[in-house]
Amino acid sequence: MIIPFQSLTIETLDNLLKEHIYREGTNYGEHDISIETQVDQLKRQLRQGDIVLVYSEIHESVNLLPKNQFQED
Repeated sequence: MIIPFQSLTIETLDNLLKEHIYREGTNYGEHDISIETQVDQLKRQLRQGDIVLVYSEIHESVNLLPKNQFQED
């Protein structure tokens, strides 16, 4: 199920995005990118519709998926 990110408080959205970043890990090569910058990048992708927040009832978790890869059953 897609969660409309606009329905979340800023604090909740930020926490979900940070949790995703920590869980997935990142490798930006020689340059470190701050967590704040990464959160801003994810928010931009959400606003543009490139990615969506998806709740999995089976796993009871929230994930970010590219919109073109998400299929709602």
